[in-house]
Amino acid sequence: MASEPIKAPRCAGCGIALQSEDQGKPGYVPASSIDKEGAVCQRCFRIKNYNEASSVAVDQDEFLKLLGGIASTDSLVVHIVDLFDFQGSLISGLQRFVGNNPVLLVVNKIDLLPPVTNWNRLRNWVQKAAREEGLKTADVVLCSARRNIGFDRVVEAVNACRQGRDVYVVGATNVGKSTLINRLISDYSDLKRELTVSRYPGTTLDAVHIPLDDGKSIIDTPGIVYDWRMSEIVPRKDLAALLPDKPLKPMTYQLNPGQTLFFGALARFDFIEGERQSFTAQVSGGLTIHRTKLERADELYAQHRGDMLSPPGREDLDAFPAWTRHRLRVPANADQDVFVSGLGWIQVNGKTGALLDIHAPKGIKVMLRDSLL
Repeated sequence: MASEPIKAPRCAGCGIALQSEDQGKPGYVPASSIDKEGAVCQRCFRIKNYNEASSVAVDQDEFLKLLGGIASTDSLVVHIVDLFDFQGSLISGLQRFVGNNPVLLVVNKIDLLPPVTNWNRLRNWVQKAAREEGLKTADVVLCSARRNIGFDRVVEAVNACRQGRDVYVVGATNVGKSTLINRLISDYSDLKRELTVSRYPGTTLDAVHIPLDDGKSIIDTPGIVYDWRMSEIVPRKDLAALLPDKPLKPMTYQLNPGQTLFFGALARFDFIEGERQSFTAQVSGGLTIHRTKLERADELYAQHRGDMLSPPGREDLDAFPAWTRHRLRVPANADQDVFVSGLGWIQVNGKTGALLDIHAPKGIKVMLRDSLL
């Protein structure tokens, strides 16, 4: 008689299959604890013992399976997005998964913008951009997890929108989700009861339910990994150069047609046609921007990628995706940004229109959008 396969041990807190290979994935537990009775994953351990959520990530298919059960619940959905990577971190098609449940859109990393920013205009920009992605929002709240700006307003908005419901917190990786979960736990829960598990048909992933004092729960979902974000494909050691941690310092370039800007070896901006005009790069100060003539760009890239043009460094080039060219036409009298997910954006300042070629790693989201600033 054939022997039955050995089943992986499961977390006593959330029911996820335990593993000790990857700390950034669901179900992680140190190898020394994996076979202990009542073992819990790192995420549940931190919530139960320290009132803190830790960040874990899943791929898109697993995440969409998890989202599939929300529409049948009566819940508030809190969607956290990264203002620096707005179109890259917004969950595509979220509306069809949440059904009639209200969505509170929390926009993190506002500390990267200048203090003189018109915040009302920014909220309007966010609402319009969300609508264009098919998302209806009950409210929009601007905040900074890093600087602890606006978090009282987030808690107030959750109170106003929740109305006795469970709260699902969803977001892509590295958008500040754990920071918000931790704040909600400290405000709403004393964790006297055990964590529970949310099981949906066909899912292999379980969401962690954090009990609230009124009998409802905060449901902590893992962060979704979107491969169209530059931050998901660069080597980990280069993230510090790519992701800004202080206010952006705009770099403005007066370009003639036939000129090129390199952003390390991550992307290339070609001004193909148009009148001489200025372009403002809103990217991390850790990135080196190199200007050259379009006719020399291919040669320069071939000779200097990985050294003068970096990141990524020469040792990481073989594993880095080949570039794809995106042709974008900016209409006359249009206030638009060239958005490259995870890298930032280039604001087109001229009013006469422009024809641009953007080269970026295959699969990275590149688009024109209304100017953020």
